[in-house]
Amino acid sequence: MAAHSLSPSLYRLLFAVKYASLHSRCCAVHKKAQYSTIYNPSEKTFEKILIANRGEIACRVIKTCKKMGIKTVAVHSDVDSSAVHAKMADEAVCVGPAPTSKSYLNMDAIMDAIRTTGAQAVHPGYGFLSENKEFAKRLAAEGVTFIGPDTHAIQAMGDKIESKLIAKAAKVNTIPGFDGVVKTAEEAVKIAQDIGYPVMIKASAGGGGKGMRIAWNDEETREGFRFSSQEAASSFGDDRLLIEKYIDNPRHIEIQVLADKHGNALWLNERECSIQRRNQKVVEEAPSTFLDSVTRQAMGEQAVQLAKAVQYSSAGTVEFLVDSKKNFYFLEMNTRLQVEHPITECITGLDLVEQMIRVAKGYRLQHKQEDIPINGWAIESRVYAEDPYKSFGLPSIGRLSQYHEPLNLSNVRVDSGIQEGSDISIYYDPMISKLVTYGATRSEALARMEDALDNYVIRGVTHNIPLLREIITHPRFISGDISTNFLPEVYPDGFKGHQLEADTRRELLASAAALYITAQLRSQRFLGELSPVECNHWELCVELGEQRHVLEITKSGNVYTVEVDGGEVEVSGQWDLASPLLPLTINSTHKMLQCLSRDASGNIVLQYLGTSVAEGQEICVIEAMKMQNSLTAVKQAKVKSVHCKPGDTVGEGDLLVELE
Repeated sequence: MAAHSLSPSLYRLLFAVKYASLHSRCCAVHKKAQYSTIYNPSEKTFEKILIANRGEIACRVIKTCKKMGIKTVAVHSDVDSSAVHAKMADEAVCVGPAPTSKSYLNMDAIMDAIRTTGAQAVHPGYGFLSENKEFAKRLAAEGVTFIGPDTHAIQAMGDKIESKLIAKAAKVNTIPGFDGVVKTAEEAVKIAQDIGYPVMIKASAGGGGKGMRIAWNDEETREGFRFSSQEAASSFGDDRLLIEKYIDNPRHIEIQVLADKHGNALWLNERECSIQRRNQKVVEEAPSTFLDSVTRQAMGEQAVQLAKAVQYSSAGTVEFLVDSKKNFYFLEMNTRLQVEHPITECITGLDLVEQMIRVAKGYRLQHKQEDIPINGWAIESRVYAEDPYKSFGLPSIGRLSQYHEPLNLSNVRVDSGIQEGSDISIYYDPMISKLVTYGATRSEALARMEDALDNYVIRGVTHNIPLLREIITHPRFISGDISTNFLPEVYPDGFKGHQLEADTRRELLASAAALYITAQLRSQRFLGELSPVECNHWELCVELGEQRHVLEITKSGNVYTVEVDGGEVEVSGQWDLASPLLPLTINSTHKMLQCLSRDASGNIVLQYLGTSVAEGQEICVIEAMKMQNSLTAVKQAKVKSVHCKPGDTVGEGDLLVELE
């Protein structure tokens, strides 16, 4: 048996395996997955629109404006001066320093930008000022069009208490609960006891999962009241709370509506949004696997009834909770473009931004209800700069040192507002992109999502692609057996990454060994150290986790045959060691690996398939991206020292509290 003539240290392959996927950025979509923006020169809208937002949604709006021949104005903070959205627009205006309260929420500065640039209309995107009735009023007072509903609809639907009363009057199914404002923790406890546990405590002016807590007993109600009121005040400047019955193990399904100023309204089918963490959506799809045509129509008709009840005009979303028997209950209405709108565009072919602009100008809807199709299936994965191993995703900051979206794949769309070199900062939402795949069937869309995640290259920040990939390949998700409790049920001890089976472990070991030998052979060839007769048989000792594995490798041409753990694996590929992507054929099946790092000593990192205190007692609270995160002690200890004070900004890995 021939052996490779290398020093003993090079016989060892030490590598770490990270189970991940990948992400992407702009739009590369097959024609069937593309929404259609039809520019009609005779249909005049606006000459110039200012986008009062940043990141991917600002870029998304700018793209449609360009197709419609409309000039665009971007606003940006000083740290966003080189951001993608600022470069994409025809004009860009700085509206203040990095904190959102001094820039993207700074109405005075944005109004000045409108006057300076002569913008005729404003698209608010989502978040920031998109549902702020005062902003809409100020625009109207200066004769500037708000691309969204009027202030009455914003106010009526923005207040959860008022919206629930309106929904009841419009004969929309609602969740049993207390319709007034809860003023104290003890009042909250009494109301919760009257309704019956479990209950949902949530901000009256809330959204996006902020200011929401589930309580199963009196103690959790008191704590939930405290946290929810703090989050509500921090995020919305309004600490009012309401309490309603919590529908255990529900699905979160929403209906997209579109209405004009002439009394016409449509429902554009549903989006399944049940995969969530901390009441924030992670993976969405359209249509839902759960709804039949009768339930879909009933939900759609009730959504339209609600829109008409508030004389709604624009794109909006009515959210419902759906129980196991397909009973559905009104949750809230978002009076703006929703984050997950791309999947509706994929299955209907409509450009929702274009429709919003047309409606804002006063045009009638172009379609009737019978014109709205469900063509195929679309899935969206929200790619975040987050550590999925910490509470399913705590924000991560840093600079994107390497970034490639899977735009080479068909039926893939990526909405993003970043590029290689962009910073993910503490000031803004950590979303990197919305990765969307489309197929004629759900299985087709899922297969494309798996490929897209495996081809998404992100370096420089921690990201949630490992979690996204595990979700979309999990048997429960594939079968459609999901609810808003999916993540805690599937990962009761938290997300630990992909768990290798015997076959996938062998595939990984074989691939790593083949990669290692390829690198060594090329290095020797470059240095002129190879003998005239090239060796084609090796033995390697590979460490994976805590275990060592002995491998026998034979090379024939570009193919490696590896014997490992009682099995044989055949690996071939182009072996481009300069590329972060490693497309391999493993036992006749195409697989995509990523080489995250490789150093001179042969170490390889691969991505494949990614005060006395008692236990559990709260020791400090961090506010991360407007979400209150409680830290708890994991063992009995005393607080030795505290390294932070209220109001401090803390980063990942910072020392906050020492215990002894």
